Amino acid sequence: MKNSPIKAAITGVAGYLPDYILSNVELEKMVDTNDEWIKSRTGISERRILKGEGLGTSDLATPAVQKLLEKTNTAPTEIDLLICATVTPDHLFPATSNIICDKLGITNIMSFDISAACSGFIFALQTARMYVEAGYYKKVVVVGADKMSSIVDYTDRSTCILFGDAAGAVLIEPSSNEFGIIDVITRTDGSGREFLVQKSGGSVSPSTEKTVANKEHYIYQEGKNVFKFAVTRMADVSAEILEKNNVSSDEIAWLVPHQANIRIIEATAKRMELSMDKVMLNIQKYGNTTAATIPLCLWEWENQLKKGDKLVLTAFGGGFTWGAILLDWAY
Repeated sequence: MKNSPIKAAITGVAGYLPDYILSNVELEKMVDTNDEWIKSRTGISERRILKGEGLGTSDLATPAVQKLLEKTNTAPTEIDLLICATVTPDHLFPATSNIICDKLGITNIMSFDISAACSGFIFALQTARMYVEAGYYKKVVVVGADKMSSIVDYTDRSTCILFGDAAGAVLIEPSSNEFGIIDVITRTDGSGREFLVQKSGGSVSPSTEKTVANKEHYIYQEGKNVFKFAVTRMADVSAEILEKNNVSSDEIAWLVPHQANIRIIEATAKRMELSMDKVMLNIQKYGNTTAATIPLCLWEWENQLKKGDKLVLTAFGGGFTWGAILLDWAY
């Protein structure tokens, strides 16, 4: 991307977590697993679940965005664009972003969803950045939100231990100082789709009694293949963005990795020559909340961030999708 006289920056962050805590001990009663096995292989102790009839991803995203607007003293009428990164939309259509806007009284703006699985927040942030740096919009909300419990089979011990529900949101504006997003690398490889997929519910395999009976609307994952790809791709792209911008690991204040698996995160930190005390880590509390993990980390660590801190945000997800963002924290 060509240098723009405008630099886009994160100027606020907020998150939302449902109240219900699903612990490893509770999962032991549901499937053949145990707390020690889950923690040693994934780093997860518990995750949050959105309970209640008729509640969807917009019910996670809306309070996160509401908190963001209140924190940044931003009126709904000031928002120019809202992007929702999700793979668990309220409906196939309309876009969940449209529903979030309606619930918040945001009208007459462009809003749309981005589906890039666990890399969704990275892809959405890059999209928001381009709108701001091109001068089209001045206030853009990016919210990563997923109700993963809606597509998890709680009889499948290989996947039900991994995922939780949450939302995280950021405000993107033109930078008022020299700080902001420096560079972004985003990648995809569609040949990986067979290893991590929701098999039915789309146009290739529409919903039928048979697809429901065969549990084809839940997450299907070949863990070993996904792990192998994730470890290399997420670590490589994180190292690549440093090399591309002549930034040393010593200059990085924080690595903000997608929270999928503790071993993938450790491998990424090692590849970047970063100690784990420079890594934002909350997988133990929330599990993999897909598009919400990175903004949730920023929200939880916000009071430890200093203006000018260099951060690397990185993720790997189904698709396959992966990417990294290098930025200077702007406030």
